[in-house]
Amino acid sequence: MLQECRCCHGLSLKQFLDLGFTPLADNFLSSTQLHEPETYYPLQVLLCSDCGLVQLDYVVPPEILFQRNYPYVSSTTETGKEHFHSLAEEACRNFKLKPSDLVIDIGSNVGVLLQGFINQGINNVLGIEPAGNICQMARDNGIETINEFFDEVSASRIVATKGKAKLVTGTNVVAHIDNHHAMVRALDTLLDKKGIFIFEAPYLVNLLDNLEYDTIYHEHLSYLSVRPMNRLFQQFGMEIFDVKTVSIHGGSLRYFVTRRDDYPVSENVVRFSEMENEKQVYEMKNLNYFSESVRNSREELTWMLRTLKREGKRIAGVSAPAKGMTLLNYCGIGTDILDFITEKAPQKIGKYTPGTHIPVLPDDELMRQMPDFALLLAWNFADEIMRNLDDYRKAGGKFIVPVPKPRIVV
Repeated sequence: MLQECRCCHGLSLKQFLDLGFTPLADNFLSSTQLHEPETYYPLQVLLCSDCGLVQLDYVVPPEILFQRNYPYVSSTTETGKEHFHSLAEEACRNFKLKPSDLVIDIGSNVGVLLQGFINQGINNVLGIEPAGNICQMARDNGIETINEFFDEVSASRIVATKGKAKLVTGTNVVAHIDNHHAMVRALDTLLDKKGIFIFEAPYLVNLLDNLEYDTIYHEHLSYLSVRPMNRLFQQFGMEIFDVKTVSIHGGSLRYFVTRRDDYPVSENVVRFSEMENEKQVYEMKNLNYFSESVRNSREELTWMLRTLKREGKRIAGVSAPAKGMTLLNYCGIGTDILDFITEKAPQKIGKYTPGTHIPVLPDDELMRQMPDFALLLAWNFADEIMRNLDDYRKAGGKFIVPVPKPRIVV
């Protein structure tokens, strides 16, 4: 269990949310594994009263999380690809990157973001990806990728072989890293003079405001905001010099980091910090209220679903993201509620959801079987999913968006 804050090493940690014991969100099961023991881990959330970082109490070893046939592929949705490619275009334009500048992506997955830089004429890119199966997919896509965790050793090895990086990116990866201090030291090793680190993560404020409790699972060790992140980097002579909102994953922040005084600090940094204080994001009374709202949301959703089942309606799930596994397990939604879940990712099709053991079928099963309702587990891509499934809607199917307040979309 966590003894000290991973951001400031403070000891004042207070729990405000308990989602119970859940299996790993990406540990989809084969039919054989359904008959084997399944490991559940505590999913409890703490606040560091010293710096404000919101973080998980229990840390699952990353070798278990990311190196056992990891199923997440960042190229699954067009919305995601467009987002990553626009990030690359913006970075090249704003920071005047040259074709020879080294660009490195931490947790690069199958290389979608790095392909965006290649499309912009950057021909010196490198991915760092710990999942062996995903790393091979990136290499098959023509993206040079090393199969390692990002740390001080890998950073030193890269500098020795390829030189220092003008730009390092990390989308939805900083929140996965347990040792924040080692991460920043590795960045300091890797970055060139006036080098820039751009990272993205779902924003704590959006999580709280929109009741996005399903984004809490064991891969996401931290739930980031400006105040604790600024404190983290300042401990190592670095600073956040700009932040901006991006819509992906239910509302994220894009942070721009460099060594102190390399770039002028935007007023956005102060503005976001002040907004967090004004909203009393770090006050336990508000976090406890969030926890109570989560419990109420669970009751509303399960009541809606069970009422529909009592009326004889058939319900399926659409998409099987990690966040959906938190929702299913916390709300106790199993095969008594959902007949099946449809999915585009081949790594999940033909398997069963962790904990709840719902079969995962190809997307076309939704139209073939035509359940009355489709529960959108990847609600952060709801517009794209509903657009792609317009034939299902026209045939009389209805969608259920589960958070923040369960609602039916016809």
